[in-house]
Formats: sequence, C-alpha cells, structure tokens
Amino acid sequence: MNFLDGHLYPENQQPLIITAAPYAPGWIPSDFPEDIPVTMEEQIQKAVDCYEAGATVLHLHVREANGKGSKRLSMFNELIAGVRARVPEMVIQVGGSISFAPEDDGSAAKWLSDDTRHMLAELDPKPDQVTVTVNTTQMNVLEHMDVADYAGTSMADPQTYNAYREMVVPSGPGWAEEHVRRLSAAGIQSAFQFYNINSFETVERMIRRGVYMGPLVMNWVAISGGMDAPNIYNLANFLRAVPDGAMLTVESSMRNVLPINMMGMAMGLHVRCGIEDNLWTQDRKAKMSTVKQIEQLVRLSREFGREVATGKEARQICKIGVFYDSIEETLAQNGFAPNAGPGLQGYLRKAA
Repeated sequence: MNFLDGHLYPENQQPLIITAAPYAPGWIPSDFPEDIPVTMEEQIQKAVDCYEAGATVLHLHVREANGKGSKRLSMFNELIAGVRARVPEMVIQVGGSISFAPEDDGSAAKWLSDDTRHMLAELDPKPDQVTVTVNTTQMNVLEHMDVADYAGTSMADPQTYNAYREMVVPSGPGWAEEHVRRLSAAGIQSAFQFYNINSFETVERMIRRGVYMGPLVMNWVAISGGMDAPNIYNLANFLRAVPDGAMLTVESSMRNVLPINMMGMAMGLHVRCGIEDNLWTQDRKAKMSTVKQIEQLVRLSREFGREVATGKEARQICKIGVFYDSIEETLAQNGFAPNAGPGLQGYLRKAA
C-alpha cells in the first residue's frame, strides 16, 4: 500500500469497518458465561448487539444447545437466516474452520474434512463471505499468550491446552483453489486470512492465474504460533506487498488486539475484536465483552477523527457481491501490476 502525504488524516481514509468475533469457538460457556451466547436466540441477539454497538461485519460461528461449537451446517443456516432477518445490512462472514473446537475432552482441535469444508459454498441462505486460509501452517494459538490469559478457563486444562497448542490449519493448494472456485461460483466472497507474506503471495499467484477473480478482502492475522508476530516490522513488511485496491483488516489475540487495532485505525486500515480473540481489559483486571470491545474501538476511532462505517458503507468497501470477468480486470481493480506480456509470462501463465 502507498502511504502518501496526508494518509494519517481521517478525511483521506475510508470509514472504519469493525469486524466482531463474538462466538468464540475456542472457549466454553463457563469461561465467560456473561458474554458467550448459547441458545439460538441469544446468538442472533448477540449479532444485533454488535451491530448496534458499531460492528458491521460479523465473524460467525455457531454453538449447539449443549454449549459446544457446532459443526452442523443446518445450524449455520439457521443462525445466518436469523441474523439476516434482524440486521440485514450486516456483512455475514462465516468462519471457514467450521468451529475447530475439540469434540470431546482431550481430543485434538481439528478442522473438518476437505469435503465438509467445501460445503460452506452450499449454505442457504448464503453468507456474504467465508474466511479462506491459504497454505497449511501451524496454528498454535497459545504461543504468545501469557499463562494469566487463560488461567481459570477451559484452556488451562492440560489436554485442551495441548489440543490447541498442536493445532494445524490444513490448506494445501488443491483444496484452497477448489474452495475459492466453489465460493465464487456460489456468489460468496472469499475473505482471505493471511498469516504472513507467503500466504499473501500465494493468493496473488492465484489471481494472476485466474483462479480467483474478485476483490482482495483480507485479514492480517498476527497471533504467532506459525503466523506473524504482532509487531510493526511484520505489519510494515506485509503492507509493502498489499495493493492499494485491497481491503485489509488487522487481527491479533489477547492483549495485543487493542494495540494492533490502534495501529490499524491510525493508518486507515480496518479492525477486528471480540471474545474469540481476547477476553480481557488491558490491565487484565476484568473480562471485557465483545460489545464493550466494539464500543471502545468506536470511541477511539472517533478520537482519531475517523468515523465508523455504516452497514451500507461496509458492503461498498468490501465490494460484497462483486466479481470480475477477466484476470486483467481483477489485477487492475485490486491495484496489482498487470501480468507480463507474451514471451515474458513464464510459469505464472500456465493453466491453473
């Protein structure tokens, strides 16, 4: 991205999009009973509360009545329909992991099979976005946490701790390319989750080969444990590669969430918060609900002088429902340099 003179002035920035992640599949209801919704009505109401607080993108997972993360697509359909009816302008972003929580005590925190994950393209009603991971990687969500971050929660149980510590994101090239094709064919936007520069570069190559022809909407996921650490050097290196036509949300975990979001807000990027990412106030004296986290970001953004996006503005910035007709159009609309001409194309122009 190009940061020209005046880029820190709010009048030169897009309205801030706040993504809310309130469903927290990595925790169980007893970890934060005041804020983890369990019944379907509670889960729908949580989306409404987040929207009214200022979040215009909803990162959606689903819980069963017993409090465990649901892996049933019928439950996703029910929640999507309920949210759509109550807050129709909110951008619904389904978490592509389909709730990676362990099914039984001591079992591994595994993502579902490739075929089951592909079925997210068949959700009805369809979401606006599905998150897409690219390149298989370690996802040790505990690596940069302090012991005090999960003390007294289910994550402190040795078996559960080990399950999350050993978690791996399966996303080889065959699966990722097929998944993107299916989502695009269904009119669902791929919301790419980039863990470092190499996952970004893989998607750029997918675009240059014509595998993906849509807006580049993405998260920089700085949670360590196989992904970038949350520091300004990693963020700056990532930003150097991002084209100006892309939409970027910054994301971290635990008490790194607020500082990373403040950087993002100041620079004109977009942000994510919620108890899926962080349970605590910055002094760790109390747990902080998703709505309170959203309200904090709204307040801080307005202190910067940057207004918060409405639902309609968020849809326009994310270019929901937009796809392109050619590789050339996709590259141009996202701000990439064009592919090299005949005779200079190299292996990038091989059939995908």
